[in-house]
Amino acid sequence: MQFTKEVTNDLLDRGYSRRSFGKIAAAVGGGIAAMPFFNEGALAQNSQVRGAPADAVMINANENPLGPCKEALEAAHAMVAHGGRYMYEEGDKVQEILSEQEGVKLNYVKIYAGSSAPLHQSMLAFSSPTKALVTADPSYESAERAASYFNNKVVRVPLTKDYAHDVKAMAAVKDAGVFYICNPNNPTGTITSQADIRWLVENKPAGSVVVIDEAYLHISNEPFNTDLVAKDKDVIILRTFSKIYGMAGLRAGAAIGRPDLLDKMQRFSAGMMPITGMAAASASLKVKNLVPERRKIIGEVRADSIAYVQKKGFSCTPSQSNCFMIDTRKPGNDFVMAMRKEKIYVGRIWPSWPNHVRVTVGTKEEMAKFKAAFDKVMA
Repeated sequence: MQFTKEVTNDLLDRGYSRRSFGKIAAAVGGGIAAMPFFNEGALAQNSQVRGAPADAVMINANENPLGPCKEALEAAHAMVAHGGRYMYEEGDKVQEILSEQEGVKLNYVKIYAGSSAPLHQSMLAFSSPTKALVTADPSYESAERAASYFNNKVVRVPLTKDYAHDVKAMAAVKDAGVFYICNPNNPTGTITSQADIRWLVENKPAGSVVVIDEAYLHISNEPFNTDLVAKDKDVIILRTFSKIYGMAGLRAGAAIGRPDLLDKMQRFSAGMMPITGMAAASASLKVKNLVPERRKIIGEVRADSIAYVQKKGFSCTPSQSNCFMIDTRKPGNDFVMAMRKEKIYVGRIWPSWPNHVRVTVGTKEEMAKFKAAFDKVMA
């Protein structure tokens, strides 16, 4: 892959060496999100499962057990018959619906197969060896891994005592190129207030960009931040259909931002959209009550599960997402392995919180089995 003079100069200006160009070109040409180093299977190496029993409870990967809605299933099934065509217009339909619903111009929305690709591309476009990625700790590691792969500077800022992003400490990083805000945060499921996010946008170092990953925001009752994009702020919003819409395997997502910012990311993009995922995404967006109904279902099961764990004397993060963290008061991996013996597969451990384990909110029936195993393992 050959870079244009403009891209070459931009990379050099941000501290990349010409020796790194081959690595960058190989990543882009192969599709950054598809690289084994970056994909969610690699990230979930502690929770990735092979050979799990057929009756195992899988609450390890923040999947939505409700799956795609009926309308999405029908749309995807009908699209399979057209699998011999590229059907680019299916992605255009998702773009049009999203731009209308979010109140932004059409060219402020870029459709992707999930949100991993735009997340990785934003790290390449806005961080560098001299322009730091600033991220919370703990938080979703994909941004950090992408930046580190290209030898970009990474600054980790611990969460506050209330489990929010410490935006004041983050803004103090003066050589920042990009700030990554996962809200609700993965793995804690906790919220950073809209006021804090807006403070960061207004007080960050000049020339830097704030990437707000709203993968889980539909599950919470918090407001969206696309109005910042409509106001032409230095903000990129990431959305996915993997969570509330239950389409983790179908792959659909979007980046919402100013066209000039999206163009910088697009330089490092390759590939086309899966037409089944696009058809399912369009159908999902048209179902008016889908989000509030699923938010209620997930919220009720989450609240019941957290209350149960707390009743047993263990603390949990105050989640507004489809996952929460338990302080097991012992090495987290011991808890993970013990639960697997009971056919309950929970999530992974973050190095900065070695005694905490992430648990995905499953169905009411799945969480009943989780409770029974928890009682036995923690007795």
